[in-house]
Amino acid sequence: MSWDSKDIMELRLEFVKFAMQEGANRRDLCRRYGISAKTGYKWIRRFEQGDTALADQSRRPAHSPTRTAAELEARVVQMREAHRAWGAAKIVRRMNDMGGEQTPSPSTVTRILHRHGLITAEASTDASRWKRFEHKHPNDLWQMDFKGCIELDNGRRCSPFTVLDDHSRFNLALDACGSTPTPVVRKHLRDAFRRYGLPLRINADNGPPWGSPAQPGQLTALAIWLICLGIRISYSRPRHPQTNGKDERFHRTLKAEVLAGRHFRDLKRAQLELDAWREVYNHERPHQALNMDTPVSHYQISPRAYPERLPAIVYGETDMVVRVGINGEVRFKSQRFKVSSALANRHIAFRPCAQIDGSYDMYFAHHRIDTISLKGQGKRR
Repeated sequence: MSWDSKDIMELRLEFVKFAMQEGANRRDLCRRYGISAKTGYKWIRRFEQGDTALADQSRRPAHSPTRTAAELEARVVQMREAHRAWGAAKIVRRMNDMGGEQTPSPSTVTRILHRHGLITAEASTDASRWKRFEHKHPNDLWQMDFKGCIELDNGRRCSPFTVLDDHSRFNLALDACGSTPTPVVRKHLRDAFRRYGLPLRINADNGPPWGSPAQPGQLTALAIWLICLGIRISYSRPRHPQTNGKDERFHRTLKAEVLAGRHFRDLKRAQLELDAWREVYNHERPHQALNMDTPVSHYQISPRAYPERLPAIVYGETDMVVRVGINGEVRFKSQRFKVSSALANRHIAFRPCAQIDGSYDMYFAHHRIDTISLKGQGKRR
């Protein structure tokens, strides 16, 4: 006979009653009920001691000398509630940084969080590590993008503008934008440049205002301004957001720790919340990709200061310099080529392409716009 989970208590009582009958063969009864002799005698002993329910007893020890102290456990819970998306490793590192006589291990913190219902299945899935290529030095590459729109309580929308340093994951800009035109983005970038200096390169997707969705790679007014500052501009491959992967990952963290389930009255309130969290992210929050260091500990201000006046563009002596028409076209060697309307009335240079006979590279300052062939007009390479 097997112990049916539906009436297991009844079976135990039935077994005990039979076992306590005069002349009962207790070992034979154990075999009939499919239990070991040890288990059978345990039920009999408990019944004789007055336990007539024979319910399962907790296996939890009466005393646990290795159990985390209540005060320490409370600190873990408090930190998790303050930073709801932080995992055990971040909590431990932050507790160490803040000082304290005793800090639990990450595994202990995980058990505490589970015990208090502070780890969901979704959080466990999101805890998988991201491994990405990292540039060697701060300011070698910045990544910029907009986080998706947030509905505000006053009926307006907010699009957080984010800029991240590739090497250190340091957040350089986190601005609540009500609109996303070129002047707004230029203002926020200018503020970042004045504070942190210029990067060597900035990567963005092909969306406006820095890109052209219809013609990926085509220069916009914002891109031209960055190039005039001496910054190299690059674009993610169409439909491949992972090219801007660190900023995309930053957006996931921003959503988990600030935006999810939150409502903001207006842009001003949203900016206050973003500013407060940015301070935590850069200066307090341990980063797994940085061996649990904070981004600020890996970042250094760029030695390239922001110039308040744009430097003049100088081309080489052998460059063939041509002025772009108001329609975004240039005329070169009796042929017309379309470049970008944003370059209207600016000068670009043509340089012979050493690899392809009869072809020329078009440059605006240091940026190669395209490679054209005099045999097959304007083909992009």
